[in-house]
Amino acid sequence: MKTSTKRATLAIALMAATSFISPAMVAAKTLHISSAGDAGTTDPQAQAVSNTDQLLRQIYEGLLGRDKDLKLIPALATSWEAVEPDRWRFYLREGVTFHEGQPFTAEDVAFSLNRAAGPNSNFKNYTDTLKEVVVVDPLTVDVVTTGPDPILPTKLYRIAMMSKPWAEEHGALEVTAQGTDGYAALNTNGTGPFVMVDRRPNVRTELTLNPDWWGEMDGNVTQYVSTPISSPATRIAALLSGEVDMVMDPPLQDIPRIESNPAVTVATGPENRTILLELDSGRDELLYSDVKGENPMAKVEVRKALYQAIDVDAIVSRIQRGYAVPAGLQIPPMVTGYSEEMDKRLPYDPEAAKALLAEAGYPDGFTLTLDCSNNRYPNDEAVCQAISAMWTQIGVRTTLNAIPLQTFFPKVSAKDSSVFMLGIGSPTLDAYYSVQANLMTGTGDSADGLWSMAESIPEIIDLAIQARTEMDAEKRMDMLVEAMKIAQDEVLYIPLYYPTGVWAMSAKVDATFRADTVIEARYVTIAD
Repeated sequence: MKTSTKRATLAIALMAATSFISPAMVAAKTLHISSAGDAGTTDPQAQAVSNTDQLLRQIYEGLLGRDKDLKLIPALATSWEAVEPDRWRFYLREGVTFHEGQPFTAEDVAFSLNRAAGPNSNFKNYTDTLKEVVVVDPLTVDVVTTGPDPILPTKLYRIAMMSKPWAEEHGALEVTAQGTDGYAALNTNGTGPFVMVDRRPNVRTELTLNPDWWGEMDGNVTQYVSTPISSPATRIAALLSGEVDMVMDPPLQDIPRIESNPAVTVATGPENRTILLELDSGRDELLYSDVKGENPMAKVEVRKALYQAIDVDAIVSRIQRGYAVPAGLQIPPMVTGYSEEMDKRLPYDPEAAKALLAEAGYPDGFTLTLDCSNNRYPNDEAVCQAISAMWTQIGVRTTLNAIPLQTFFPKVSAKDSSVFMLGIGSPTLDAYYSVQANLMTGTGDSADGLWSMAESIPEIIDLAIQARTEMDAEKRMDMLVEAMKIAQDEVLYIPLYYPTGVWAMSAKVDATFRADTVIEARYVTIAD
């Protein structure tokens, strides 16, 4: 896509303006980052995917933000309060403008929240209790919920604020399917610290500093350039040569070599993510299998057999090179609701797995297709290759379908899969998000557009719905833990591991690793 005339004019004005921001900003600092995959869209409400979030977090903002330690901080709202049990009031920041000059008002908040709750949005789990958005005055907005929602501000952190007039002008009032077409899929107009001036999907995206941003930079980056490089070797070569400053997903086998280079540093930390397998246990007939007229995944014995056929210790040590911890739960340890007692895996036991298949009525196994991304998580395709081989050894003859994230996420979001590997975190750092996203599919209860295809169990749904409006923190968490225990006993998903995040960067780059694996350029400093 070529930059439009309007955008080119804007880019020239912005680049000229940035040299006059302050004496500290005279020397432009460009942050070049790279990863295997690109953002799937620029529509901020279309894909709840880290690669997309990585780009759009520079451009768009929510009512709340997070600092470099993931602590919630004011953003487009300066303060908020629960004025009634089912009504939160947000007081908006004065004097904020969108990149194309439109003033930010309560009307934009109402529009953005309703858009995020609408068709094709991948953020409906953050607006699940939304009943009405009331514009009190131009800088005050009330969010009325269907009942008490104790974590509403935390959820709204993830909803990007868009300009209603801009969306009206460009026919972007609703999210297109996965944000793959439409004006908002290739163009942006946020309030954030960086403005997009060039977008060539899967090739290069360039942002420049927004001279009218309301906030203060905590770093010195004035330009942000993202260049996806699919080849791991080429990505690391670009880092070592100085062509890029940061690689967000360095190949784990290369970490020792990277660490031995004094010009490069490595930052690591636990990720807010669990890598797991989602199972289609709900359909009457399993897709992409030779079993007709029934769904083997609907039987807990089959789900348990697939679980016990996977040698996760081998995957962690040999493929992930120790940069992961075997997982027994759907939420990682940093999320409220995590239970060390529950975080225990079923034992690896291929013979027991074969016996379970026979017990379920499949002594000769069956065929299955495993869908997997090949450029999203470190060694994702290699992990899926290993799992495919392990399943084949117990008689579940598995074909691997490894595809780029740009096609993988729309495919699994449409539930066009029998089983797929996914990383699920909790942006709210609360167990409710994961329970809702992973266990409530098919209920009609805000689950449309979420990832999971796991079988819905009434007890889980009831517990989650009760927890959603429970204001007693202890009671609420007990409900969520009980829901997760039922799911664990029923093997509604197969947990694999909690990944350790790794960034490789130039020694000149000062950046703090965040558990959400997103780097906000406003917090980055580049030395001379």
